[in-house]
Amino acid sequence: MSSAQPRVLTPCIGVCSTGIGDDVCRGCKRFCHEVIHWNSYSEEQKQLIDQRLDGFLVQVMADKLVIDNPDLLEWQLQIQRVRYRNHKDPYIWLFQLLKAGAGQIGETRQYGFTVRKPWRELSLHALRELIDQEFYRLSKAHYQRYIGMYLPEKG
Repeated sequence: MSSAQPRVLTPCIGVCSTGIGDDVCRGCKRFCHEVIHWNSYSEEQKQLIDQRLDGFLVQVMADKLVIDNPDLLEWQLQIQRVRYRNHKDPYIWLFQLLKAGAGQIGETRQYGFTVRKPWRELSLHALRELIDQEFYRLSKAHYQRYIGMYLPEKG
């Protein structure tokens, strides 16, 4: 059995905003040059990008949600036929579940998670949108701090 990492799939979700001048894609949260050069990157380069994106998303998700039972969450993903990558962090799975049907979830404990107190008044759909916006802002801040500051001003 191979201990190699699974192949990194493109994070593209078909909502690219780099074509309209964004430095960070509002869909997948990759940097514009990563979107452009994705197919020429080595598997190791893709893994580094994937790890950065996953880290940002997990950070935002864990701030607002608690996974109480990862096994129950995974079971629900399978029952609901939601695509997820089982080698990824359960918070990534949970984001996939929220993307697939946040409005269909009634009692979150039946899915193995709870919403942290400051966010309980929001619908899961609104919370998912908030998470996506924060994920974007985190990616954009990272780009501005580590890449954008070294680029010439757009003029």
